[in-house]
Amino acid sequence: MMQKKLLLLTVSIILNLVFTIHILYYSSTTWNPTWTNRAAAEAETAASFSCSGHGRAFVDGLGVLDGQKPPCECNSCYIGKDCSVLLKDCPVDANSGDPLFLEPFWMRQAERSAVLVSGWHRMSYIYEDGTYVSRELEKVIRKLHSVVGNAVTDNRFVIFGSGTTQLLAAAVHALSLTNSSVSSPARLLTSIPYYAMYKDQAEFFDSAHLKFEGDASAWKQSGRNDNITQVIEVVTSPNNPDGKLKRAVLDGPNVKTLHDYAYYWPHFSPITHPVDEDLSLFSLSKTTGHAGSRFGWGLVKDKAIYEKMDRFIRLTSMGVSKETQLHVLQLLKVVVGDGGNEIFNFGYGTVKKRWETLNKIFSMSTRFSLQTIKPEYCNYFKKVREFTPSYAWVKCERPEDTNCYEIFRAAKITGRNGNVFGSEERFVRLSLIRSQDDFDQLIAMLKKLVYHEEDVPSENFMYI
Repeated sequence: MMQKKLLLLTVSIILNLVFTIHILYYSSTTWNPTWTNRAAAEAETAASFSCSGHGRAFVDGLGVLDGQKPPCECNSCYIGKDCSVLLKDCPVDANSGDPLFLEPFWMRQAERSAVLVSGWHRMSYIYEDGTYVSRELEKVIRKLHSVVGNAVTDNRFVIFGSGTTQLLAAAVHALSLTNSSVSSPARLLTSIPYYAMYKDQAEFFDSAHLKFEGDASAWKQSGRNDNITQVIEVVTSPNNPDGKLKRAVLDGPNVKTLHDYAYYWPHFSPITHPVDEDLSLFSLSKTTGHAGSRFGWGLVKDKAIYEKMDRFIRLTSMGVSKETQLHVLQLLKVVVGDGGNEIFNFGYGTVKKRWETLNKIFSMSTRFSLQTIKPEYCNYFKKVREFTPSYAWVKCERPEDTNCYEIFRAAKITGRNGNVFGSEERFVRLSLIRSQDDFDQLIAMLKKLVYHEEDVPSENFMYI
């Protein structure tokens, strides 16, 4: 009897050990070395579709959830299953600032720029230090400005936002609260022509602390700058839409200045000096071309302003997506890896060629003119170079052409009306940073428009 009990006890112990080992083994973190295979295969499949060079296939394309292969998404004016059919006389979209001119660069950097995100990647709201900010990404951003030489980052707080759009709202909000003793709202001013978002945001949010007032020079000349009314001046440099370097118009103890340096990169402008301002905003969109990632950052000197901006970001979005920050980190590691040499030479070379083509066409026209900017020495490229702005700021010169936007729209070119920028309707903005297909279509339509001027001989277009 005793032996039977001992046997049952031994069996029980052995079974408990087996079950315990089984539970511990299968509940532990055991890694399958091939867990990335499916995701990698999907990405490789999407990338393998050339779409005739006139479109792209994406992992999240329509139908992939039903097991279908990702379809080609065609560039403007191209159709067909493989984007091989070009529509004749297709209207051109030169309105959007989509920076797709950098897409070929990133396709060449496919391996270096790729990121594979696990299903459990940073599921928490916060990072280990209790913030919403990747410190590794902050370090890379500081290094980026150092290698380019376009901004001082010492003694600055770095703040992240969902694009410069959110950071602009956060900055204006913070600056408008800096003098609570003033009963009247702060006045938001900028220089004509200006980026319309400044006005649109101020009017949309309709804050009791802020009122959009318009042109800074007009405000100064009117004598209304009384050193009492709180003023916020937004300085965009290089400027959108005309690409010119700008400086603040207003000064005084009542003036706070916000600098938008989204376009201050070697693609578009000579880097004349490292900017050293109290509050500066930058955008990934115009740095690497990744507009869809919705990421921007600010360099803020004053701690109180930084904290107000940080609170705005936390209350409106609780920080920037962790997946976005991981993606941006990898992209900027590629950029700084060679000091920016590859991307900035590619970007500058691409936009420079587009400006050369554009200038040849408009040089034959007496009806239209382009903005002109004197070349300056670039500390990054170590030479005197031309400005290569993102946009052509076109003026219709004929007295009867009072609405330049409509003149171009009739020629099947959709730009952006000058009045959107607080300027005259004699101006229209044309985007030069979209895909190569978009640019080629723009040039084709511009040739037709200029060719129909009475004094332009057709043979002038043979070599453009």
